Amino acid sequence: MALLHQADLTPTKLELLAAWLPTRDWYPGPTGAAVLPDSAPQASLELTRVAGYRFDDPAGEVGVETILVRAGDGPVVQVPLTYRGAPLPDAEAFLVGTTDHSVLGKRWVYDACGDPVYANVLATAIRTGGTQAEEFVDMDGELVPRKTPMLVAGSGTDAASATVTITRVADGDPTLIVTDGPALSIPRILNGTADAGTGALTLTGTWPGQDTPVLLATAA
Repeated sequence: MALLHQADLTPTKLELLAAWLPTRDWYPGPTGAAVLPDSAPQASLELTRVAGYRFDDPAGEVGVETILVRAGDGPVVQVPLTYRGAPLPDAEAFLVGTTDHSVLGKRWVYDACGDPVYANVLATAIRTGGTQAEEFVDMDGELVPRKTPMLVAGSGTDAASATVTITRVADGDPTLIVTDGPALSIPRILNGTADAGTGALTLTGTWPGQDTPVLLATAA
């Protein structure tokens, strides 16, 4: 279960991504200067949120959300994010920025590909045939279910998935998370197909306007 709050974010997630995406070599758009983590970013892109989904952190400490965004009529870009209440040690290279959450306080927002919590929940979803987390909004102490328009599904059939440790991350499109278990591959630019090659387990997803499953990640 993903617990959400009625809250304001300053800067917003889209504002953080508008400043961060142009600093990525794999981003197929205009380039821009990097943004200092503690400064309010000046948006260099006009981004639209296409869809998104969340996974559960079993420990209940880290928010795990994947957002699909698009600038104008450009391609759909996949950005997995994690939200933390304190800095993740030795992960400065993956810091997207910080934001002030009106309920939870300061939050550190990371490119999830460098976050061990994301690597584990993604590997588990793929290998066990998992799906997105159910989302509930805390409204004055009452948990109200929220419809999640984006549906994802892993292709594996394992009863359980062992813990993995990240050994290396190769930033690119796709981004490769090398672990002591499966190597996880996350395409950044979604091409609208579910083709993963031979032998790989997959995570695929659909959303409004995209009824055919699209490849979101593989484990091999």
